[in-house]
Amino acid sequence: MAKAKTTPKKAKEAVVPKTVDEMKKALADKQQEMLETRRSHRAGELVNPRALTLGRREIARLKTAIRADELKGDK
Repeated sequence: MAKAKTTPKKAKEAVVPKTVDEMKKALADKQQEMLETRRSHRAGELVNPRALTLGRREIARLKTAIRADELKGDK
């Protein structure tokens, strides 16, 4: 039997700022970007509607990271 070749999967780029302030700034930027994406989707100009899902997920990840750092600081 021949061995099946596997190609390495592309690793997700984890863009996680180090401080809470940096994460809050990144969150504000992503939220603004999400507003513009929604606006272009309503206008029928959005080429890739998956951008809505990806934007929501990025915002959720940032909020989770901010909250985790806040809870870590309380302990």
